[in-house]
Amino acid sequence: MAATAGDLHRVAVVSDVHGNVTAYEAVLADIAHRGIEYVVNLGDLIGKGPRGSECIRMTRERAIPTVRGNWDTFIARDTVQPWEHGQWVRDTLSEDERHWLATLPNVHEIVLSGQPIRFFHASPVSEFHRVFAPTTEEEHRAFVAQTAFTGDGPVPTIVGYGDIHGAYLAVDYGITVFNAGSVGNALDGPGAPYVVLEGALPRADLDEPAGHVGITFVRVPYDVEAEVAVAEELGMPGADAYALELREQRYRGSAVPAT
Repeated sequence: MAATAGDLHRVAVVSDVHGNVTAYEAVLADIAHRGIEYVVNLGDLIGKGPRGSECIRMTRERAIPTVRGNWDTFIARDTVQPWEHGQWVRDTLSEDERHWLATLPNVHEIVLSGQPIRFFHASPVSEFHRVFAPTTEEEHRAFVAQTAFTGDGPVPTIVGYGDIHGAYLAVDYGITVFNAGSVGNALDGPGAPYVVLEGALPRADLDEPAGHVGITFVRVPYDVEAEVAVAEELGMPGADAYALELREQRYRGSAVPAT
């Protein structure tokens, strides 16, 4: 049964799938098992993993609202990539898929329990401007800034983003910020993380004060070795480094997390 205004409503927030179909399938199955119908994707569907085209197809078939990530941008934009893996990723995508990535929006916005919620990939500055945790007071407050990148929608009280491949929650100065982590390339622990938001849908007949929005972090196990095997079978450049990231959560062989 479809939710109506005033009903309790749940939203699943996923990010940074990075061509990892095995993890994406596990997360989408978990979301469906929970009976959640509305999903938001915070970008970087492609790159790092071997099956970006399939991740795009899965997202488009489900009509999942998706914002543009940094990988989505430069892979779609630049005909010649500066390194072998990036060129391989671009060459596996169709012209239609690259166009779809390039035309994704900067932000997606919803309202739950009277609270404006804004989603973007990395920051209100651009999909390339990275904000790590923990944030400074200035960085935390800047998440709700109205910029040329975010547009002039309602000022959010809750912001969700991805990009840094590490889930976290920070609440201060009347602003709630969460990072959904990375479904396909988590660097903060094993498994595939995502976030569930829970609140009431807006009612047009009532001017309701802001209410509570629940934020739940979920982490789903998936078959890492099966995903690594696909990367190797397809001859993906950088498959060894990808395997290390998935198995040990170490970025390209380094102990220092980065994206």
